[in-house]
Amino acid sequence: MKFSATILALCALPAANAFMAHQPRAFSNTLKASDKNYSYLGNLNGDDEVLSKSTSVSATTKGTKQVSAPVSSSPSINGSAIQEQGVSPLAKYEAPKTTAEIFDEITPVTVQGGSLRTCSFNEEVERVSVYLKTEGRPLNANVELWQGPDNSPQKMTVYLEDGNVRPFRCIVESPGSSNAIAIRNTAEMEFPLIAGLDVDVDAQAESPAAILLKTSNYRTVQGGAVYTTPFSPAVKSVQVCLKSDGRPLNARIELLQGPNNNKQVMEVYTEDGAARPFFVIIDTPGTGNVVRIVNTATVEFPLTASCEPYIVDESVLEDDSLGAGGMTW
Repeated sequence: MKFSATILALCALPAANAFMAHQPRAFSNTLKASDKNYSYLGNLNGDDEVLSKSTSVSATTKGTKQVSAPVSSSPSINGSAIQEQGVSPLAKYEAPKTTAEIFDEITPVTVQGGSLRTCSFNEEVERVSVYLKTEGRPLNANVELWQGPDNSPQKMTVYLEDGNVRPFRCIVESPGSSNAIAIRNTAEMEFPLIAGLDVDVDAQAESPAAILLKTSNYRTVQGGAVYTTPFSPAVKSVQVCLKSDGRPLNARIELLQGPNNNKQVMEVYTEDGAARPFFVIIDTPGTGNVVRIVNTATVEFPLTASCEPYIVDESVLEDDSLGAGGMTW
């Protein structure tokens, strides 16, 4: 009996320790360098060895001054930076270039007749320049801005009589995310086209459409009305901007050379003419060029139009080789 009581007393000693007051312990909330990269999901990339090497290198270089080379934060396309330090993002718009010169600087793709090519881009892209041309044949294409599934806030139908002499060039505003450009060649298989894109990622810079409306005279074209502007032979290209007060925009832009002789036709639809104005640069070689803007919407949907010269060749004004009345053969 005494032996069993002694055994019970010895077993109760560890349990009684829980009721005794103990000196508080100090705990540290700091994590080790190797624990900062820990994830409850585990290492999904399989770079445990890389993390251990990086932590060991940081431990050995502790207390020394680190000097890092400046890294450009701007994205790059085809291995080249879009924007260099000290260069304005709108420099390509401020220095006029012909569409042929721009095609030499970009990497275009070929869109066969009846096929569709799409190009998606990141959220920081504010606007996209679209370039279309052919080797001299007619061009028929549909260009659309996609934003999410089954949503096309901007559409345009393009016709060019000669895609080499008068290539297509426009700027599409792309605010928001999940944007993509779709180019569909609606011609036959015998008529392929060449397409190219260029992006602008500066959110602080004004768009070329806003700059043109601020620095030029514009007029209101009521629904169903027609606005016509002729240009002299010295004007090699013109810039056209269409905008509304936030309502939908439906219009047709035509380049005429002679009576009812359409050299270029663009039918434009924009869901919001204030957020996504339409800006296009039209090459106007030769003489007798006229730009006609037709508001195809009803009278409740007016639009604001501005049409100004883009590239002017002053030598043409001083050329005496033209015949009487400006006749050329």
